[in-house]
Amino acid sequence: MTISDIMKESWLSISGNKLRSFLTVLGIIIGVMAVVIMVAVGETVQKSITDQFSSLGTNTIVVRAGAARNRGVRVGNRQTLTITDAEQIKRLPDVASITPAQNSSAQVIYGNKNWSTMLLGTYPDYTAIQDIEMEHGTFFDMNAVKNASTYAVIGPETAVELGLPENPVGEIIRIHHMPFVVLGVMKARGDSAFGSQDDMIIIPITTLKKRLQGSKFPDAVTMIALKIFQDADNNMVIEQITSLLRQRHRLKPDDEDDFQITDMKQIMETMDTVTGYLKLLLIAIAAVSLLVGSIGIMNMMLVSVVERTREIGVRKAVGARENVIIIQFLSESVMISFIGSMIGLILGVGLSQGVGRLILHYVVPFSIWPVILSVSVAIIVGLASGVMPAIKAAKLNPIDSLRYE
Repeated sequence: MTISDIMKESWLSISGNKLRSFLTVLGIIIGVMAVVIMVAVGETVQKSITDQFSSLGTNTIVVRAGAARNRGVRVGNRQTLTITDAEQIKRLPDVASITPAQNSSAQVIYGNKNWSTMLLGTYPDYTAIQDIEMEHGTFFDMNAVKNASTYAVIGPETAVELGLPENPVGEIIRIHHMPFVVLGVMKARGDSAFGSQDDMIIIPITTLKKRLQGSKFPDAVTMIALKIFQDADNNMVIEQITSLLRQRHRLKPDDEDDFQITDMKQIMETMDTVTGYLKLLLIAIAAVSLLVGSIGIMNMMLVSVVERTREIGVRKAVGARENVIIIQFLSESVMISFIGSMIGLILGVGLSQGVGRLILHYVVPFSIWPVILSVSVAIIVGLASGVMPAIKAAKLNPIDSLRYE
């Protein structure tokens, strides 16, 4: 028999019992569709987490004030980092950009609009560290920091909530009843590791500490963010920062660090590992449906062998060899598996992309792996499910088969 003859025979056999074939194919459809959707979910979660940290880059290091938590209680004084610490760290050879930073909440007023948002005091280098681009206007410079100027750079969402003009450069807003001149509006960025970049106001850190907060410790900050050169060794830079800060803070050898250093490269590697395991777990759960589907194919083929016992006897009586019988039954199981896999692939990709774009408004990454997986499942599940029934059919005694009613 030619391949064309085998395919025709297989299709006639499958279409001969439409309901049973449909239910069998449905099991494979659900299994493949579940796996494809779970792969899409895993990759979407992985991409979402990676995007939040990628805005900082793997060459970004963040130093936070205060010791690490010990049994749920934070040890040490929160006022442990200063602007002077940042200036000293900047002298390290591998540091490209650095900025001290202080977060606060703010009630902002423009005209009759009132909006609560996040206020960030920082340096101009914040734009290089966060890769910020301006939609309108410019960012403030170091002169504004030295003079504690009342300049503000705002996020696009904040501008909309305040009802500012399309180009609000030069407009006056009030932060805690103090007037600020809008220097610029940032381009939309979305969420990052430090929160939303679109709903915030950035001002010089000296303005925040001296004018708005009237702090008794104007030099103290809660965070120092820095970007190192691409060819620099993150671990070596962290060791240099640790040594420098311990020396500046006069910590004894047995004292714990009164600061915390976060390496974004290490965090991204850890998150990639975690999301990778999550993706494997989701695929493993969905694979159970494939197992059920393959059992359904095997069950259908075993029933088919019983129903076609007399037909098998006639074939063997007229000279059909065992390998021909085996190929015939294997081709039927592979065809069922292939049809189910392709339909499951189309439905899985369509549902994941449709839900992501139309409902969640998120671009779901498309991977070639579901396609490879579907073709592999079509072949492997089809062969594995059809081997036992095919061998059983081939081993039937032709005389007994001809007597079978």
